[in-house]
Amino acid sequence: MPDLLSALRGRRILVVEDEYMMADDLQYDLEKAGAKVVGPVPSVADALRLLATEDAIDGAILDVNLRGEKAYPVADVLRDRGIPFVLATGYEQWALPGAYKDVPRCEKPVDLRHLARTLFG
Repeated sequence: MPDLLSALRGRRILVVEDEYMMADDLQYDLEKAGAKVVGPVPSVADALRLLATEDAIDGAILDVNLRGEKAYPVADVLRDRGIPFVLATGYEQWALPGAYKDVPRCEKPVDLRHLARTLFG
């Protein structure tokens, strides 16, 4: 299915993940697929700072739980800007707050084909 991965080529993907190894693996995989990774960043504050300075973000992957802090403020900014994003979480859909139940989810580790289809397919 190389067609799906080609959807990532040249895209700027914001990665918000607080687990170093997960973030590093995801960055490696995305860059190997031709994406440009914005971040990765481990906190809501860092993600919001990036969003304030980066104009060209094509999509995002958000870990919901960042050391006890929820990533929903980042999701709100992305939604307001019309940037597609997925929540990387083990939470079931019913466990998410109502405003985020319709947001696509990815299990960790993130499958790039699923990510590409969800964000750009």
